[in-house]
Amino acid sequence: MGWVAACSCMALLCACSGSPSKGPVETTTVGTIQVSADESFKPVIDSQIKVFEASWPSAKIIAHYKPEAECIKDLNNDSIRMIFITRPLSRDEETVMKAKLGYVPIYGKLAFDAISVIVNKDCKDSLFDMSDMRSMVKGTSGYKYKVVLDGLTSTSTVRYVTDSLAKGEPLGKNVMAATSSQGVIDYVGNNTDAIGLVGVSWIGNKEDTAQNSFLKKVKIASIECAACQPVVYTQPYQYNIATRRYPMVRGLYYILKENYDGLGSGFSNFLIYERGQLIFKRAYLFPARMSFEVRSTKIN
Repeated sequence: MGWVAACSCMALLCACSGSPSKGPVETTTVGTIQVSADESFKPVIDSQIKVFEASWPSAKIIAHYKPEAECIKDLNNDSIRMIFITRPLSRDEETVMKAKLGYVPIYGKLAFDAISVIVNKDCKDSLFDMSDMRSMVKGTSGYKYKVVLDGLTSTSTVRYVTDSLAKGEPLGKNVMAATSSQGVIDYVGNNTDAIGLVGVSWIGNKEDTAQNSFLKKVKIASIECAACQPVVYTQPYQYNIATRRYPMVRGLYYILKENYDGLGSGFSNFLIYERGQLIFKRAYLFPARMSFEVRSTKIN
């Protein structure tokens, strides 16, 4: 009897010592996740990840930057937990995701972004109205500019141009594609006959040394505020984005496939509360989750 008990104890000890050790349990501040983000927002998403990981060294967020349509496809990719795009889920997409996952992904607006219009530093034209922008992308304008986008399909900027400027009509033959927002800036900086459209986080932050180097080659054009009286031309500054004085504004949304308190939930909470919102503000987007008061001032 004693011999049987001894053997049982030895077997139990061997089983315990031979079992594989488990890694750290994922929490809101511990673990590794992969996310997809529209390439238009690379500068600001990189900043958010840098600060989040510095605050919680046991957290690792691996970002993949790609066209918006590819990010949406990644909702069906088990390895991608979270995406960042310029629209919420449609009802049809909610239905499909609920059937696939058993729940609807969490999503919400994080900030307001603007489509910036850039021209070469030596270009004489820097004031446009919305009719100018619409006719240029359709190829019917008196302006003979090449319009440079960050692609010709799938990107959020292309979707904005197609839906909001061209209104579903074909784009003109003068519309051309760069491989990225950086490519748009480089092409416009080297060609005086080009006009480019990029997200404001690529060009609006004058405190960023890289963006200051961009502004040596290109300048930000002003777009007419038709609703302003008297009519004025505005640039994509935060006040103009917040008050819609600047006409080409869009949202930045997160969509999270997580129905438990994991690292994705921790990162989304970081983004919607004070520190994440202030990072959006520093990147010259207008935060969507914080209240700001607009005051009138006089300069003597």
